[in-house]
Amino acid sequence: MANYSADYWIKKLHLQQHIEGGWYSEIYRSALVFNKTQLPAVFNGDRNACTHIYFLLEKKGFSAFHRIQSDELWHFYAGDPLIIYEIDKTGQLNQHLLGNDLEKGQSLFCIISAGNWFASKVADGGEYGLAGCTVAPGFDFKDFELAERKNLSDSYPQHDELIRQLS
Repeated sequence: MANYSADYWIKKLHLQQHIEGGWYSEIYRSALVFNKTQLPAVFNGDRNACTHIYFLLEKKGFSAFHRIQSDELWHFYAGDPLIIYEIDKTGQLNQHLLGNDLEKGQSLFCIISAGNWFASKVADGGEYGLAGCTVAPGFDFKDFELAERKNLSDSYPQHDELIRQLS
């Protein structure tokens, strides 16, 4: 694969800035829709069965801590490794190293569980990382919650430094 820049991907994939940080473009939204009555109570309306976006982070930015009501599946595509920090409901911090060098402990795929707080950044020394994010039931901004730094730090004081860096 050719060594493309972040700007190349931003232009070629028609990416736009995301509220949490980084760049994205929705490329798939399932035509199949689940009615609210078919979904768990955390969903306040109908949802598409599945959605997928391209997501790009550059070294000078980050994706701020946020959470959604669905599982989010991350797939690595190009560039440098991404670190995805996930704080589960018990306060346990998990670090997912998303990349294509399996010999260095990187993984092509990871899952962020519904309701967990998560943030991401390019691994040290990298320029950018391009990933795909699949959400099921499908993403809706009604299910998106951007963390408030003080509240998240108060809830998980053991991760205060990381929360300060990525919120």
